[in-house]
Amino acid sequence: MREVVAVEVVRCSAAGTTVERDHVAVEAPLEIRVGGAPVTITLRTPGDDEALARGFLFAEGLLGGPGRPGPAVRGANQRGEQVIDLELDAPLAAGGAHRAFVATSSCGACGKDSLEALALDLAPVPPGFSVARAVVAALPERLRAAQRVFERTGGLHAAGAFDAAGATLVVREDVGRHNAVDKVVGWAHAAGRLPLSEAILCVSGRTSFEILQKAVRAGFSVVAAVSAPSSLAIALAEEHGVALCGFVRAGALTIYAHPERIL
Repeated sequence: MREVVAVEVVRCSAAGTTVERDHVAVEAPLEIRVGGAPVTITLRTPGDDEALARGFLFAEGLLGGPGRPGPAVRGANQRGEQVIDLELDAPLAAGGAHRAFVATSSCGACGKDSLEALALDLAPVPPGFSVARAVVAALPERLRAAQRVFERTGGLHAAGAFDAAGATLVVREDVGRHNAVDKVVGWAHAAGRLPLSEAILCVSGRTSFEILQKAVRAGFSVVAAVSAPSSLAIALAEEHGVALCGFVRAGALTIYAHPERIL
């Protein structure tokens, strides 16, 4: 399935109207299964479906990883364009949040049936990692430069992992902010690079609770965003040792939690 489709549009301006061809990002359903059993359906931009599934399951506490017991992935089967089926070496971890229905591309916490389900057993990020302010300030431009599909459509969010020097580890795009982060986390899970405690997560939009939850689960020490954080995101970052930066634009930034990590 393609990431981009061509459409016919009517452009209106002071000079008049023209009929042209334009490109838009694809939004399509993906059903995530484990051993043939459905777990959830999300709306995403096609591509990196296995990473998306890995990242979702790991962030929800349903999949094992460094420092966290749980089942490991033995394989993945792409069944057509709308189903990814992961094979695990054990049943899904108990106590995780189970979402067996559609989540929209803008929703990360949809399907949680209680406040307790939101408060997953997240371990604090260990102290020690810090990064220069100038490095953080430059990340949105580096993220933007790597947004291949956004360049054509203007319609995708992005998330990227960067090292302490600002070098790009991975960048992923999606119509859903949380999906883009899941794809980054899933890439790290498959590559054996978790936890990402010596890396920075940069996201293209605002920073909400579910984005911080995924970042903490993956072990990120620093999260940077071009827009504002929510109050719950700030509280979660403060509690778990994550430096949270917002309004990272034009060389400036605002630090909302753990400024000691930003030099």
